[in-house]
Amino acid sequence: MEDPDFITEPHQKPLSVLTSIAGPYAFVFYDANHQNLYYGRDVLGRRSLLHKEDPDGTFHMSSICDASISDGWTEVEANGFYVLNLSSNDRTLDDDPRTNRCSASCFHIPWPYRSRETLPRSIHPHFNRISHQQGPTSLFPDINRTHLGHSPKLSLACPAVENLSKKLHDSLSYRVLDIPLPPANSSNPSRLAVLFSGGVDCTLLARLVHDILPPEQSVDLLNVAFENPRVVSAAKANPSNSKSAPSAFALCPDRVTGLASFMELQTVCAQREWRFVSIDIPYEETLAHRPKIISLMYPHNTEMDLSIACALYFAARGYGTIYTHSSGSQVPYTTPARVFLSGLGADELFGGYTRHAIAFDRRGHDGLVEELELDFKRLGKRNLGRDDRIISHWGREVRYPYLDETFAAWALELPLWEKCGFGQPQSSLDSDCEEPNLQPSKKLLRLLAWKMDMKRAATEKKRAIQFGARTAKMESGRSKGSQALTSKTLS
Repeated sequence: MEDPDFITEPHQKPLSVLTSIAGPYAFVFYDANHQNLYYGRDVLGRRSLLHKEDPDGTFHMSSICDASISDGWTEVEANGFYVLNLSSNDRTLDDDPRTNRCSASCFHIPWPYRSRETLPRSIHPHFNRISHQQGPTSLFPDINRTHLGHSPKLSLACPAVENLSKKLHDSLSYRVLDIPLPPANSSNPSRLAVLFSGGVDCTLLARLVHDILPPEQSVDLLNVAFENPRVVSAAKANPSNSKSAPSAFALCPDRVTGLASFMELQTVCAQREWRFVSIDIPYEETLAHRPKIISLMYPHNTEMDLSIACALYFAARGYGTIYTHSSGSQVPYTTPARVFLSGLGADELFGGYTRHAIAFDRRGHDGLVEELELDFKRLGKRNLGRDDRIISHWGREVRYPYLDETFAAWALELPLWEKCGFGQPQSSLDSDCEEPNLQPSKKLLRLLAWKMDMKRAATEKKRAIQFGARTAKMESGRSKGSQALTSKTLS
């Protein structure tokens, strides 16, 4: 990375510090002595950082922006460090905002991946003098492509199950221990909350948290359900539905699975107080907050962005109801927790998406490996900056145990048959060996959940947040998730 033709002496000290940092961050650092402005985001893009340049050359940087006041903002790519020399009068960005490219006075130092095409280079042709003879050390190992010609069976006895438990325990410990007590009026305020759909990713995190935190610390489980008018209309049109039918919130898929996994946690981890926070959002409330949500998620502006952002926005607000034995009913509650856990990253690392099963069916082992590699490489280009803007609006911080650098590197080095069960022989539940017949997607996670007595969660199917909470397709029509928001939606 520190090529003498490129990393000159003024840059070496700040870059040596920056490259030693792990974890989520976005930064702007000004070196007054050399008039250099350094900025960037962590390799996975877990924190938000935006920039724009006005026609008069004024350069702006911020973690949030407001499209109603000014447009032209773009997210800083999570692909390395940028250096802007402020002693130059020529510091314009490229005309194409999608490239994040700068003029000769602004150059880019890419992350040191193993592939030669990502070696350090300046964006401007003048600086393209780097020797490509030696590549730098990779931040992450290459994905394991080992193929035995058959798929060995992944079972409870495999060492990978115990290794997963240890690795995920370590990742969680960094993120949940020593969280300061939040300001709150209650006698036992929760320091930690889990974005909780009841699926295997988040339920496994909650179960492991129980082994890490003192039992007297309560944990909040945030579960969001939306009134979707399209679904409600369809239900009313069904003559079999009676007037005593459950509410629109109770019928949300994530509410059903969330309550089931919550009850399983209460049984298995009875020493801890788990607070299941039912966050019910009427359609009118969604409409009232929609302009703010759209402003926070900008420059993302698709239908899918909005449906996901809505779920995260109201979950991060943390206002809902909990059941108390003293009242025998649901009572209003707002989580005091400032730190949230998210299960994001598990699908990308362990083959949890439907497209992973399709890739294996169509192209076998190599096709699935290629799909997993693509998913991991584009994590930094996806939507974590958007999610950070949405969640931090309410003064919360989201943490991603599955995206811990050490954990992710370990997962990438696992052979495919130790991550998921595609192409492996299926087992039936046998009373002697108690070997479960689990879905092939994310089978390693499912086996660990089963081993830790979270057997219902281990069998739960993957469901995207916008469908589980029913924020997708609230209005009638044939809009696709990738479709840009229309003027009607923006108004």
